[in-house]
Amino acid sequence: MTVMTGQVWVSLISLGGVVLGGVLSYLVQHTTQRSAERSEQRRQRIALSEARRAERLALLERFIEVSAEAERCAYTRPSQWEDTDEWYLTTRDVMYRLWVADRLLRIQFPRPVHDAAHTHFLDLNRTMWHGLPDGESVRDHLEGNRSAFLDTAREAMG
Repeated sequence: MTVMTGQVWVSLISLGGVVLGGVLSYLVQHTTQRSAERSEQRRQRIALSEARRAERLALLERFIEVSAEAERCAYTRPSQWEDTDEWYLTTRDVMYRLWVADRLLRIQFPRPVHDAAHTHFLDLNRTMWHGLPDGESVRDHLEGNRSAFLDTAREAMG
């Protein structure tokens, strides 16, 4: 009977070792899988963040580029024009593109960035279609809000 009890204990210890090994193996695999999932989620968040930053930067570049075109139109603004004049047709197209760029900033950026961009847009729009008082330069008139927009955009981009 003692031999039989010894064999039972050896079998139970062996079975316990197999069970313990299986549990430890499961825990290691589970922990490794969760760690891999967290790493993948972190990688995806970083990739999404970088893609959004690139998209925002492209929108800023577009707005700045079109607003520079609008400023060039403002510098060449004639005192009077007709709806068929080259200046008017070019300016109308540029201001439409600036309006679209302004709206895209509203979608992608926090409100302070859009507000600064929109203020700059409104300055350009008034300058374009209504002109400036005698003696005031386009550059001086637009500089304040342009700089405020650029500073606000820089803060938003980090």
